[in-house]
Formats: sequence, structure tokens, C-alpha cells
Amino acid sequence: MGSRKLAAILLLLGCPVLGSPVLVNSASAQTYGLGRTPSAEEIRARDINIGETGEELPPGRGTPKEGAKVFTLQGCIVCHGEEGVGGLGPALKSKTSQDLPIWKRERILPLRAPFATTVWDYIHRGMPLGREGTLTPDEVYALTAYLLYVNKVIPEDTVLDEKSLPKVKMPIGDGYAKLPDWKPGTRRLEGYPY
Repeated sequence: MGSRKLAAILLLLGCPVLGSPVLVNSASAQTYGLGRTPSAEEIRARDINIGETGEELPPGRGTPKEGAKVFTLQGCIVCHGEEGVGGLGPALKSKTSQDLPIWKRERILPLRAPFATTVWDYIHRGMPLGREGTLTPDEVYALTAYLLYVNKVIPEDTVLDEKSLPKVKMPIGDGYAKLPDWKPGTRRLEGYPY
């Protein structure tokens, strides 16, 4: 189909054509006739990501002992097995020696996560399977504490909360893959396909 015919059809359907004045306007004036600008409250309600500093963590607390109870009561055992080993779901407790380098051990979230807040965030958003996001902050802190304890990351008497969780030193240390510094419009580093 010729480009003029295509442009005419797009205009009839209400679609702007590249290079038309509609697309040349400033970005703030463009609405494209879709939706509206969300309010700050709407953005906060959907911004559930927890970063490494833990600034976004809600108030709450949990211990490994409380986490062991939550692990049983919430049915985590069904998928992950007793103490996080032996179920159909991913193992949550390492069965190998702590003397092995972290990359030679199993793929265990509480060991390979770069930050303890990553473990909390994953449990908060993704567990339990089929009922994601239903755990209270206290239950998530307790489960995080339990998983870190069974993997010998924290002692049994540790209380995790929004202040102490980001301070937990993870076994992977600084050995996780960091993204290179890159700015749009510049060449990417060798070895990075995107």
C-alpha cells in the first residue's frame, strides 16, 4: 500500500501521522486522548518496590522463631518442604557447605540476593503462591528472618524491622552483577548486548 494511502487511512481512523503537528507539540501538552495524569496518592499506592536502603519498608517486625511458625501456618511447607528443603518449589535452605564460594552453592534466594530487602520484597509481592500480597508486614519480616536464619546469615535472636533489615550483610557481599553506568544516546560497553 502506498504511503499516501496509509497516511490517509490513519488520519481517517484518528491516528496522528509521524511528522504531523500533533506530534511536534511539547510533551506536556500531549495527551493522545488516553487516560489522565495519576495523582501523587495513586502513584504511591502502586509504588511497592523496596530498594536496597529499605526507605520504602513499612513498619513491622519479626524474628526467626516467629517466621518458623508463619512458615507452617501459611502453608509454605507444602511447596518448599520442611525447613525450606524437599518440596516441589524452589529450595530455600542450602544443603551444601558454607565453606564453598557462594556461586558454587545452590540457587537459594536468601543467599544469592544482593540485599536482605530483596528477600523481603520478593516474599511480600510473590508469596504465598496464589495468594500473593496477602501477608502482613510482620509476617513478611518474620519469614525473611526465618529464611536468613536457616541459611546462617543472621543469628536466631535477631529481630528484623524496617531499620535493621537493610543493615543485614548478605553472603554474596559485593559479588552480584552490577549494571554499568550508561546514559541514553551513548555507546554501550562491550559484552552488554542491550
